[in-house]
Amino acid sequence: MRLEQLQAFLAVAETGSFQQAARHCNVTQSTISRQIQGLEAEVGLPLLHRSAQAKLTIAGDRFLPHARKIWNEWGIATQELADLLDGKQPELCVAAIHSVCAFHLPPVLQRFCQEHPEVQLRVTSLGSDRALKVLKDGLVDIAIVMNNRFLTANPEMVVDVLYDEPVKVLMAANHPLTQYTEVPWTELVRYPQVVFKDGYGMQRLVQEQFQRQGVALNAVLELNTLDAFRGIVRQGELIALLPQGAIHDVHLDPTLASRATADPTLIRQVVLVTTHDRLQIPPIQRFRSLVHELMRQPIALVGSPLSLPVMPKPVASQIVGR
Repeated sequence: MRLEQLQAFLAVAETGSFQQAARHCNVTQSTISRQIQGLEAEVGLPLLHRSAQAKLTIAGDRFLPHARKIWNEWGIATQELADLLDGKQPELCVAAIHSVCAFHLPPVLQRFCQEHPEVQLRVTSLGSDRALKVLKDGLVDIAIVMNNRFLTANPEMVVDVLYDEPVKVLMAANHPLTQYTEVPWTELVRYPQVVFKDGYGMQRLVQEQFQRQGVALNAVLELNTLDAFRGIVRQGELIALLPQGAIHDVHLDPTLASRATADPTLIRQVVLVTTHDRLQIPPIQRFRSLVHELMRQPIALVGSPLSLPVMPKPVASQIVGR
């Protein structure tokens, strides 16, 4: 059954005339007749009596409410899609890693809400792997995560590189490692560590780095919030390897300190991930542009250059998966 056949049947049923139905549909009367004949052939029963006034047969009377429902549903569906293209999206869902939610994302959220008060913005803080999974499952529109090329190697995915940032050592203010400007691996491996839970990109990054160094990671505790990391580390011996963006304000806490590592390759890359079809929707397009405008700028930093150097210059945006 084609929509033109359905439209022709409804027009004849409502006007009682093939001629008036043709004018209503802006086609010829013969076209209306062919559409009705095709529909009757498909359902296997006559739907209309051909007389001076077109009247419904028993089958036509039974079919009429269903035809109206199908036509109305089609109208609703096409209107919703038109609204989507016009930017009338009821909500926009974002999943982002914790440090991005805490420090980088608030200016983006504020600007977006000001520009799109009609869009319900929903933000969830998740680990990178979990955020990419819910994006693939269609539960969110955008994920801002640590890059993982194995999880984003999909032709449907659009990946924008936002910035690179070094991984730092977080420790208590009186920890023995504070004597170093850059902590060497030979010293780093001597202390037990707090790490992110499984499913977080940082856990994988740290584990892989220790494997490359040929030493064992002494992970004694797994956590999933930045506040928990700080609370545990300030207690004494335990240390944590965390991205600079997650601890950029550590200088404000006299119980904590951070140091660079002696390995310049220990870098985390943060990316925005979405899909090509979502980028056709104006609010999603705008959110992405705001991320590029506001998140690729370094966080304003004050304090000792020893404990907190300025973030490196962001790398150029890159789109893959086309």
